Amino acid sequence: SDDVIAIIAGVAATEVKGVVGMSGGITGGITELLGMKNMSKGVKVELNNDEIKVDLFIIVEYGSNIAQIGKEVQRNVKASIENMTALNVIETNVNIQGVSLPKENKEDKKQD
Repeated sequence: SDDVIAIIAGVAATEVKGVVGMSGGITGGITELLGMKNMSKGVKVELNNDEIKVDLFIIVEYGSNIAQIGKEVQRNVKASIENMTALNVIETNVNIQGVSLPKENKEDKKQD
């Protein structure tokens, strides 16, 4: 089912270092960062026979190499889906929806 494949893709994407969370995509805009509650959020799957196209909408950590993260997400998602389902991933599109800025630590400000 598309939902199972979307969950596999979402988990695989968030395993990559530098990925902070998933976004709701173009229609949802930048959404709140998600935990394990809804791992299919930010993933669009098109299943045609035994071929899959996956669109991922992610939020990355500030200071990360975006190109490298994108390649790693593509690799990890493709490998995870193909290993778990025996389906062929023909396309993996990674869309960077935002950059998560580090939050200032209030204790550090008090010491200044």
